[in-house]
Amino acid sequence: MHTNRLLVFSSSRAGNGGYLETALAPINNFLGDSALTIAFIPFASVDADYEAYAAMVRSGLSSLPHTIIAVQPENAKATIENTDVIMVGGGNTFKLLHDIYDCQLLDIIRDKVNKGTPYIGWSAGSNITGPGIGTTNDMPVIAPKSFNALGLLPFQINPHYTNVKPAGHHGETRDQRLEEFMQMNPGLPIVALPEGTYLRLEGAQLQFSGNQPGMLFYWDENGKAGKREIVPGEDLSFLL
Repeated sequence: MHTNRLLVFSSSRAGNGGYLETALAPINNFLGDSALTIAFIPFASVDADYEAYAAMVRSGLSSLPHTIIAVQPENAKATIENTDVIMVGGGNTFKLLHDIYDCQLLDIIRDKVNKGTPYIGWSAGSNITGPGIGTTNDMPVIAPKSFNALGLLPFQINPHYTNVKPAGHHGETRDQRLEEFMQMNPGLPIVALPEGTYLRLEGAQLQFSGNQPGMLFYWDENGKAGKREIVPGEDLSFLL
């Protein structure tokens, strides 16, 4: 029986909005009105002041009834095991996955979510829900034990998606980078999330929502790679 519940945002902000402003209503709808205890994993921050990061999150979600506890390396396992919700913030995806491996949390998080614990992530916290982190936009400031991630979703995530190419810029566009990943990883799709968009997984149902279209990089029945827009409200359950 499918019990997984995930809320996966592109980013903590959209446009000129405040911190977690656009995420507030979807999180409230996702978690409901009952007061819950949330384990907030701040390891994507390269700043070691994890309590300060958690304070930002508490402020952004202050209208909700939940208690947010910052996961620290010294108490990470116990905190995650004894809370109702797992929340993972943005920052550097390589640093986040490095620390998750370092604290031996990968299996603990995966098993807890697979048993029905809600998972909420944005940016780097969304990247790690896929099979690996090969479609992150971040620089590898530190080497994790592996690029293998939680695998809660059977496809890759690319947060902060945009394919804009500034005039005079001669580097690859985002689409070209993601197409390179497709060439090296045949059969593995990518859901690219522009800021202000998110995915919600409820068991066997996956929906794309937000304020603008996203992009799906897919493989057709003949094994050829393609891409197409996905629109807010679109059912992506066929990817599961």
